[in-house]
Amino acid sequence: MLHPDRLFPSDPTQRAIARRLYGEVAALPIVSPHGHTDPSWFAQNEAFPDPASLFVKPDHYAFRMLYSQGIPLEQLGVPRKDGGETSTDSRAIWRLLASNWHLFRGTPTSMWLTHAFETVFGVTERLSAASADRIYDQIEECLRKPEFRPRALFERFNLEVLATTESPLDPLVHHKAIRESGWKGRVITAFRPDPVVDPEFEGFRDNLAELGRITGKDTATWDGYLAALADRRLYFKSYGATSTDHGHPTAATADLPRAEAEKLFDIVRRGGATANEAELFRAQMLTEMARMSLEDGLVMQIHPGSFRNHNNLVFERFGRDKGADIPSGTEYVRALKPLLDRFGNERDLTIILFTLDEDSYSRELAPLAGHYPALRVGPAWWFHDSPEGMRRYREMITETAGFYNTVGFNDDTRAFCSIPARHDVSRRVDCSFLARLVAEHRLEEDEAAELAVDLAYRLAKNAYKL
Repeated sequence: MLHPDRLFPSDPTQRAIARRLYGEVAALPIVSPHGHTDPSWFAQNEAFPDPASLFVKPDHYAFRMLYSQGIPLEQLGVPRKDGGETSTDSRAIWRLLASNWHLFRGTPTSMWLTHAFETVFGVTERLSAASADRIYDQIEECLRKPEFRPRALFERFNLEVLATTESPLDPLVHHKAIRESGWKGRVITAFRPDPVVDPEFEGFRDNLAELGRITGKDTATWDGYLAALADRRLYFKSYGATSTDHGHPTAATADLPRAEAEKLFDIVRRGGATANEAELFRAQMLTEMARMSLEDGLVMQIHPGSFRNHNNLVFERFGRDKGADIPSGTEYVRALKPLLDRFGNERDLTIILFTLDEDSYSRELAPLAGHYPALRVGPAWWFHDSPEGMRRYREMITETAGFYNTVGFNDDTRAFCSIPARHDVSRRVDCSFLARLVAEHRLEEDEAAELAVDLAYRLAKNAYKL
């Protein structure tokens, strides 16, 4: 089902160049510096239970499309917060995916899943209601074999390094188990402080108390709170972390005088902060995190612009990350200025900016990253992690920021088997973009070949200090 020229230009001259460039990168190891796979998979190395548990239940790209067509999440086996009844019939869940496979035509989800079905499990027929049981049985039979367990797949996927993402309150027991197991696969963590820096995060006050308990710091004071965060960052570094990740609603930053920061912290710690006070506190904490990154060397990722948990019913019934996060417009130039005034010229700091607002690529992000030594632009993210999104990204970023103020590709996925597919899509799209530049005599082919390797491999390693 996978055509060897997929995503390459239809123009024969450009297609031939793209093929040659892709030949330079197709077999390179995968560097996955940011994502949300479950570290317990690699700690316990147990067989994935069934095709639906592997491909449907954990993948919000899959179940959000089905939900949009009126299929209840309960029927797709998504667990409820209240422990209410959801389907446990994996074959029935799989049949729902198969009978609605047409909904995914033209989407990156279809491309990722088809790639995984064929290259990982040897499936060579299209998923449909008629083929559902045959494909289910074929994948299920594979999953019983040791070569399809998480560690074996990690090695088969040619993963050089894989980063997961954890809360500061996470004890990292799975990362500890991986380290103590003697397995050589490199699975590292990343520091995601949202639960203890966002006053609107559910359970924020309890989270602060727990942060104090596990660090032995007095998180009722500003100094104790900052010391606790610094302590947890070092703990995460001890388990391989090279980056932090910040999922704020906006890119707002602030650099308040100490007395004002202390007063604001006291307000949010006690509860009842207004929306404006919560936003100002998040803004101040981005600047504090940048200061800490300059001290401890962790790369800082800012992922703003998602209106998270937009569907209240879904959030109340199923919790976070259930496909109801929606992009919103995001301003960067003024929002980042307080942070950049303080740290933007630091050559030893790396801040990677992401966006869900494509309008900001050429107007804001490329000019900012094309000037400030501390800034880099992250790859096309989330809703734009697609062939067209990647093309638009290269077209709008490159003229102002070039290639080397970007950081290669990261897959940012919860769906383990989609990782090779996502990196393959990125490599093919980048080779196609470079082929056009060669065909238009804007690059020499040897330059494009070097760039192809940089975009697929070296830039991510360098940016994320891997």
